[in-house]
Amino acid sequence: MKTILVLNGPNLNLLGKRQPAIYGHETLDDVERLCSAVCADGFQVRLLQSNHEGQIIDWIHEARETTCGIVFNPGAFTHTSIAILDALNTYEPPVIEVHISQVHKRETFRHHSYVSLRADGVIAGLGLEGYAAGVRRVCQLTGKTD
Repeated sequence: MKTILVLNGPNLNLLGKRQPAIYGHETLDDVERLCSAVCADGFQVRLLQSNHEGQIIDWIHEARETTCGIVFNPGAFTHTSIAILDALNTYEPPVIEVHISQVHKRETFRHHSYVSLRADGVIAGLGLEGYAAGVRRVCQLTGKTD
């Protein structure tokens, strides 16, 4: 079984409660159910979330040995973390960057992404469907089975 890491950055633990006009009413549990439902045969999802940059970096390092791809919503670390970019640059399998909102219609500082410098694809503005699209893409890029 191949594992896809669905990784979430700061404040995404509040999904469904924080700014529902922007992020919707769904929760990370809904994200996990959706991603699991769209996985191809032979794949599974592991969903993690942290508000701490170092923890996210540690998970990326661990993922080098345990996963076939990462679907990553880095939250605010998108715009600030060169350290996360450096960690992603050590990761060879596909990385798909996901944003629930259309970041390019928001504040100017949200228009720049360090993660995009490494990502194999970027999805923004599709709500939770962006996660599902990211998982489907990792499945396509890494093959249907082991």
